[in-house]
Amino acid sequence: MSCIYIVAHDIANYLDRYTTIVIKSTVLPGTCKEIENLIKQLNPKASFDLVSIPEFLREGMAIHDIFEPDRIVIGVESQRAKNVLEKLYSPFKDKTKIFFTSRTSAEMIKYASNSFLAMKITFINELSNLCEKSGCNVYDVAYAMGLDTRIGEKFLNPGPGFGGNCFPKDTLALANFGKSAGSRLRLVESTIVANESRKKELAAKILHLVEEYKNPKIAFLGLAFKAGVDDCRSSPSTDIIMELLDKNIDVCVYDPMAIDNSKKIFKSRVTYAVDVYNAVKDADLIAFGTECEHFKFLDWAKIRTLVRNKIIFDLRNIINSQEARKNRFVCHIIGNSNI
Repeated sequence: MSCIYIVAHDIANYLDRYTTIVIKSTVLPGTCKEIENLIKQLNPKASFDLVSIPEFLREGMAIHDIFEPDRIVIGVESQRAKNVLEKLYSPFKDKTKIFFTSRTSAEMIKYASNSFLAMKITFINELSNLCEKSGCNVYDVAYAMGLDTRIGEKFLNPGPGFGGNCFPKDTLALANFGKSAGSRLRLVESTIVANESRKKELAAKILHLVEEYKNPKIAFLGLAFKAGVDDCRSSPSTDIIMELLDKNIDVCVYDPMAIDNSKKIFKSRVTYAVDVYNAVKDADLIAFGTECEHFKFLDWAKIRTLVRNKIIFDLRNIINSQEARKNRFVCHIIGNSNI
């Protein structure tokens, strides 16, 4: 919020005619009112309206989402501001839904959206654990669930949990906001706890797969919180690796985009590889932490000659497991009863 306050002070100093001020940052309900009062205190003669327009940009897809948004949410409190925003967004009116609401509702919509998606991810991850125990295939279950239009197929991909800069921050903020307002969001609170547990569970499974080896080496491929970005903030992969390092496991890491950012996290605790084949040399287990397209097309015959033991733990169901098995690898995929 410090950045919001700084900008509010700067804007207040320069308001000399009617201005529509838009907050696009993800802020809790009531923030627009707070900033509006602050500007009025700093510049009592200012003529302005403060509007909330939450952004719904996906990391790695920002340009597409700017020009092809799913929806545009605008929180306004005056007709004058609404007229300004209708004109501003008129190029979008025939191709996307533009929804006007109150400022507090607009602020809440962003948190509600991100928290719901995080809950959906966590649900399918917990279900994948049950599928492993009961002999079900979670991918078949998720596919059939997604055919129900009330549910939809997106965010039903089992994995190591959610990460990045948005979902962890927004679920925590919403949960705390609920507590402070006297209306706890127990599903969101449980989602946060389950997501943290998820990473510890998967680290434990990796440790179990190499427990019979002396001084095992693990090649961990994919460090960002998702494919196609270099962002390691709250990345499930980095959290899992930290669990392994705390058990004194030798870990070699590789990511086509995120190596530099991962060095800020791991420093000298891991070995950094220049490519996949360098990473897997003498490995006892290869773990895949992101859905990087590059990992779909690996030369498993070559990898077979490089590793020490042929164990794969695919946390994203990304590799060509059929080809890997042809080269005598034992493939463990989350959501199946083979782990």
